[in-house]
Amino acid sequence: MITHHQNTAAQSAKPPRLSVLIPYYRDDPNLLLSDLLVQAETVGDVEILLYDDGTNDANVNTRLGHAADKSRAAIRLFFAAKNQGRSCARNYLKSQAKAHWVLFLDADMRPQESTFLADYLTALKAGDADIIFGGFTVPTRKQSDDTELHRAFSKTSDCLGAEARSKNGAQYVCSSNLCVRADILDAEPFDPGFIGWGWEDSEWAARVAKTYRLKHADIPALHLGLETTETLLTRFKDSAANYIRFTSAHPELAKTLTLYKMSQRLKHVPGQKLMRPLLRALVRSSVVPTKFRLLALKLWRASWYSQAMSLQDIALKAGSLKAVS
Repeated sequence: MITHHQNTAAQSAKPPRLSVLIPYYRDDPNLLLSDLLVQAETVGDVEILLYDDGTNDANVNTRLGHAADKSRAAIRLFFAAKNQGRSCARNYLKSQAKAHWVLFLDADMRPQESTFLADYLTALKAGDADIIFGGFTVPTRKQSDDTELHRAFSKTSDCLGAEARSKNGAQYVCSSNLCVRADILDAEPFDPGFIGWGWEDSEWAARVAKTYRLKHADIPALHLGLETTETLLTRFKDSAANYIRFTSAHPELAKTLTLYKMSQRLKHVPGQKLMRPLLRALVRSSVVPTKFRLLALKLWRASWYSQAMSLQDIALKAGSLKAVS
């Protein structure tokens, strides 16, 4: 069951130019909403939709409702009784959007610039893209000992400018700051078969980039929701099934990625599972230089993905033998 709340401005019959869509689960999007409202009330032509994917935090949702009721910008809030997953949340928000363009933002993001929404509206007027990824950044300074590894990982792997991202197309697209024509999502929604964290936006980007014009832009959002080291270890381990779903859908693209090559090599390393306790210890250690902790983290992820790939190979081989017999 999904309940909803909308403010007076959201009842306007005029469709906005842009719908900003923010799913959240165990996050508090109030700071993000506050920043967006300042800009939305200035530029106009924007609505903001938020979707609680089963968190049911009365304090967070009440504050969102108060902020919506005080704002002159159009705001609609949706509250799901149970968690349905990231893909379902995004697909639902898109189904409720009134604009022809939608902008997905993660709840732990903040606009990097005060012209964030205006810059997106300007980019839409250019008419040279069907999908625009604005990129993201992380805080320039250390936030805490426990999140510093994630900040370093993002800086080296994800925080690239538009020019660098453009060289790799869909590889550097994620839904944390993604603007797309709504009709594209009608034709190509996010795959709800992805469970938990990881790879559903990569799979979607790889799929739509084959047909639609993808543009990388420098309209970054600041990622404040850095994860702890323990959360990173758990997510990288638990996302192996999603990774297999991604590689199965896009095998040719997957083969070009460093992670795939690393995982394939580990498949042929005898006893590579025995490395995991050592890798985990290195990742957790605060006395090990950051570059070695990052390498250990990447090998940790590749080790679990390698295991999933091996199991997939066994299942495929068994299926082939069964079919022959």
